[in-house]
Amino acid sequence: MNSKYVLLGGLYFVQGMPYGLQSGLLPIYLRSMGLSFSKISLAKMLYLPWILKMLWAPLVDQYHTKQTWLVLSMSGLVLACLACATMSPETNFLPVAAMLLLMNFFASVQDIAVDGVAIGLLWQDEIGYGNTIQVVAYKLGSVLAGGGLLTLMHLLGWGVLFLLLAIIYLLAILYVWSAPELWLTLGRPSQDGQPRTRTFNPWRILQELLRVPGTLWTTGFVLLYKLGEQGTTTMFPLFLLDHGFSTQQLGFWNGVVAMVFSITGSSLGGQLMSKQRQPLSLLKALLLLRFCSMNLQTLLVFIYDDGVSLFKGAAILSICVQHFIGGLITTLAFSIMMQCTQRADGSIQATHYSFLATLEVLGKLAFSSFVGSIVDWLGFASSFCCFLFLSFTSVLYVLNVPPGGS
Repeated sequence: MNSKYVLLGGLYFVQGMPYGLQSGLLPIYLRSMGLSFSKISLAKMLYLPWILKMLWAPLVDQYHTKQTWLVLSMSGLVLACLACATMSPETNFLPVAAMLLLMNFFASVQDIAVDGVAIGLLWQDEIGYGNTIQVVAYKLGSVLAGGGLLTLMHLLGWGVLFLLLAIIYLLAILYVWSAPELWLTLGRPSQDGQPRTRTFNPWRILQELLRVPGTLWTTGFVLLYKLGEQGTTTMFPLFLLDHGFSTQQLGFWNGVVAMVFSITGSSLGGQLMSKQRQPLSLLKALLLLRFCSMNLQTLLVFIYDDGVSLFKGAAILSICVQHFIGGLITTLAFSIMMQCTQRADGSIQATHYSFLATLEVLGKLAFSSFVGSIVDWLGFASSFCCFLFLSFTSVLYVLNVPPGGS
């Protein structure tokens, strides 16, 4: 296999672990402790560093090598994991939350560095495969830290779980430290050997980013495309938890099996992306397909009966279908983002991609932070109707793309 794909795969794998831990394991773990949906949704605020990472992206772009930033960020993750291993969320909820917030900060720094490496390494005809590696490896890391560990949570315990994560990060540091010279020069102050002016003026940086062709349309797309899907994927497992599913069952079906479907979808998305330079027509079809799938899942919420095995099977199937389609769409979305970023000047590419990736996270986080409050207020059935409406806005947005807008 191409050495650059191996490198990117390993880096994106460990990068996905904090997200899997906090999106897959933490909500179900907190719900099993009796917390309300509103409080569980507020835990999404721990992702705040992903929204603010544009503040430190220019530092990663303009100082030191990407190798240095990767070693520093993953060393911070090791320390945060070790700290979490010594505490319990039942008795030390705020200190644990603070460590998880710190983990997200270090993971966001790692994300900027890894994206900078990927943008510099991948050629135009490698973007589809490269983004498949990115999305699949990230999801595998998410599965390991989320669904896999949730399934074994009753055997391992909280402390052992974080010790295992710390060991994985230590191994990743050793790998990065001995990485081949192929990519060690990427991310230095200038790729052409000429010194460049360093600037941290937010307004000037924003102006440079928005001047890149296609950035405005891509900005609107990444803010919208996950809204409805984020609501259903976040709340449907909790709906099932309240209707007879155990945490172990959800850890297996939603955290492991569904993620296999998601990874399969992401892999297929990369294959399809590599066969065509203009992915918008495919993206339109997939967004419509996702909307139809969400209609069926919403119907299931209305008619679900705990005592009927057929409904349990339908619920599991709907989760798998949603993750499969979501995986396809995610790979295409990140490919569109990377194509847009490669039009930018090399001196701002990592910052430009971080800008788009931050907005992608913001689009998900801004809604998911209070989606639990919507369910507490309206109930599951009415809330899923709202999710359907939000999903259709992304369909309309892509159907009305201006000529050359992407």
